[in-house]
Amino acid sequence: MTELQMGLIGLGAAAVVGVFGYNKWQEFRQRKIAEAVMKPQHEDVLLARGAKAEPESPASRPMARSEPEIRIEAPEMAARVEPMFIDPTPTEPCDDMLQASAADPMPEPPVIGAPAEMPAASPAPVAAELAAAADAGQEIEAGDVPAELLDSRLEYIVAMELVEPVSSLQILHSQRSALQRLNKPVLWVGFNEKTREWQRLSPDSELEVRRLRVGLQLVNRLGPVSEGDMVVFANAMQALADELMAVADMPPSRVLDQAAEIDRFCAAVDLEIGLNLVSRGAAFPGTKIRALSEAAGMVLGVDGLFTRYDDVGRAQFSLQNFESTPFSADALRNMSTHGLTFLLDVPRVDHGERVFMQMGEVAKRFADTLQGALVDDNRQPLSDLQLDHIRREFIGKPQATMAGFGLAAGSPQALRLFS
Repeated sequence: MTELQMGLIGLGAAAVVGVFGYNKWQEFRQRKIAEAVMKPQHEDVLLARGAKAEPESPASRPMARSEPEIRIEAPEMAARVEPMFIDPTPTEPCDDMLQASAADPMPEPPVIGAPAEMPAASPAPVAAELAAAADAGQEIEAGDVPAELLDSRLEYIVAMELVEPVSSLQILHSQRSALQRLNKPVLWVGFNEKTREWQRLSPDSELEVRRLRVGLQLVNRLGPVSEGDMVVFANAMQALADELMAVADMPPSRVLDQAAEIDRFCAAVDLEIGLNLVSRGAAFPGTKIRALSEAAGMVLGVDGLFTRYDDVGRAQFSLQNFESTPFSADALRNMSTHGLTFLLDVPRVDHGERVFMQMGEVAKRFADTLQGALVDDNRQPLSDLQLDHIRREFIGKPQATMAGFGLAAGSPQALRLFS
């Protein structure tokens, strides 16, 4: 082996030893930096009052501190402000703290790194999971069904909580054949988890629900619910719960007694006021009747009546033929009649006294134009005093009674009850 070869071998060995030493030095340096950062009990330069501040390298400065009892005097605060302790992307609470520090000569410094004051930023997936959990909590608290949809005084209500969402169409068709035998309406209400609202279920709805309320109306104008209807309804609800794998909560109550009490209340306030307009000689032409009706804002319906509606679509009063022939668009072209009747359904009309006065004004206008006379059911002429008496005694008082019962005339509950 020549001297050249020996020299090359020696240089190679020296290079290997140098690289190995350099790596060891780098490893030692990084370990010291990590220990300085992660060391739990490190020296706090803020506690060294009067000590000369030594320059710190960014790598060796601690990231967060948790020392809730630190109190710094104003002079030292002014001398010891270290901007590297401020989060490079401060949140709104940090900005508020900095503004307070500038205004107060002796502020109490915030506890850097304390979770209550400066929460650590969560990754986006975690935040999304928290939001979803909050939403789930809100959905569980569905709240009570609004009385406009179901009223426990007027309906017998069965509650069901389903394990999985079920479509409205499946629910409504499940016991349809059994429920069609009932003499009272059945009301279906489900909780919409997207809008967080209870809503009426309809066959054309695509809503899927896990919270279901079903109500059997106890009274309508045909009378109170029967025991047979209650049995049919209860059996149908139990069968529906079995099909949906749900528990039907059917609260015990005096259903039949409750229905009888409501029916007695309805009988006391269920009034329909009629003003008759009769001819004094010539019959009233159908074309004039239609023209006057449309001018008064009334619309001809499939029921053969001209009806005036309020701004939300509720009927206020109607006009029908005093004779047996109902009105229709074709018949009015050639027909004539010797009498008309204006009708107001007291429990179904909001602000009944005001509406009655409006109906009276329309009836008087008809009488002047058609040369007829306003009379009562006994064909006795109606004076303004008599109209005012009807307004107070047969509209104002019954509607006040309804309001005292907590059932306003013209409300959704009243429209269901007096149907």
